[in-house]
Amino acid sequence: MTQPKENAVPPQDDQETSVPVEETQNEAAAASEEAAQEPSPIEALTAERDELRDLLLRTRAEMENTRKRMNREREEERRYASLPIARDLLPVIDNLQRALEAAGKDRDPDRLLQGGSMIARQLEDALSRHGVKAIEALGQPFDPNLHEALQQVPSDEHPPMTIIQEYERGFQLHDRVVRPSKVVVSSAPAENK
Repeated sequence: MTQPKENAVPPQDDQETSVPVEETQNEAAAASEEAAQEPSPIEALTAERDELRDLLLRTRAEMENTRKRMNREREEERRYASLPIARDLLPVIDNLQRALEAAGKDRDPDRLLQGGSMIARQLEDALSRHGVKAIEALGQPFDPNLHEALQQVPSDEHPPMTIIQEYERGFQLHDRVVRPSKVVVSSAPAENK
């Protein structure tokens, strides 16, 4: 038989040998669970990218919906912008129709003239409620921004470039000319030689 060597490590108890192996296995299991719970940097970046992409897509869709809604509202506003003036002109049309019916029954020119004047005044009032006003021309100095000269007539009674006759009234919407006044303008009298 052989004898054990003196330098040999004495056999250890089975319990002592199993404890460190179990601890090592538990530590390894805990580390692998922790690694499984904590995503890798690539997975974290991928998840963040996906979140940002989703946010971008949602924001784009919201912006597109807002743009479409604004366009729809703007178009509707343009489409129905003349509704208030139409409402104000309807009574004028009604009164004009009544005047025409009355003219067929009653041949009195004074009453016809009075009815026509009332309707014209009502029409001017309806337009002025919406910022449309007649351009004053007669006796005013000629302004090419407001008036259109159709003719010049020499005159001793009026200073040159004064409006002495109005063929067609002009109108403004607030500060913008809708139609210029068509006028006759005075010029200096011709000198006799």
